[in-house]
Amino acid sequence: MIKLLQPRLFLTSIFDLDLARLHDHGVRGLIMDLDNTLVGWNRPDLSQELKMWFQDVRAHGFKMCIVSNNMTERVEQFAEKVGVMAIPKAAKPRRRSFRLAMRKMGTTRHNTAVIGDQVFTDILGGNRLRLFTILVHPIDTHEYWATRLVRRLERYVVRRPHFPQSFSH
Repeated sequence: MIKLLQPRLFLTSIFDLDLARLHDHGVRGLIMDLDNTLVGWNRPDLSQELKMWFQDVRAHGFKMCIVSNNMTERVEQFAEKVGVMAIPKAAKPRRRSFRLAMRKMGTTRHNTAVIGDQVFTDILGGNRLRLFTILVHPIDTHEYWATRLVRRLERYVVRRPHFPQSFSH
């Protein structure tokens, strides 16, 4: 069970992701969480740095889809701002939303990565389909009350000595 909770890559933020290296490893599609991965929880702001990151991701040839457990209006509004596909109310870690995202992007489990800030939703969901999983630190400490409770358990998993600290294939 612990293996299902381990990401393949652990980074401080999305901005630390080596897009060229990821592309060289055959990844062509990125499934991304929204809250506390791309922006703060329930925050509509889109920084200039994030806009430039999306441009860089596109320039590297990646397809993108936001997969979020948040409500439809919030997720779709953000996705429209950045020009990517989205799946709201995803019920992660269920596999259905990840499969749907791959279908929308035209990718497979062999060339798709998941980027998120939560072990029990993003990483578990991606690992259940054997996708390349990337865990980032949450952007903000402000988050949904239930998420704050789960974070306590996540801290135990994250501190385990076998937790990856670098890119490995």
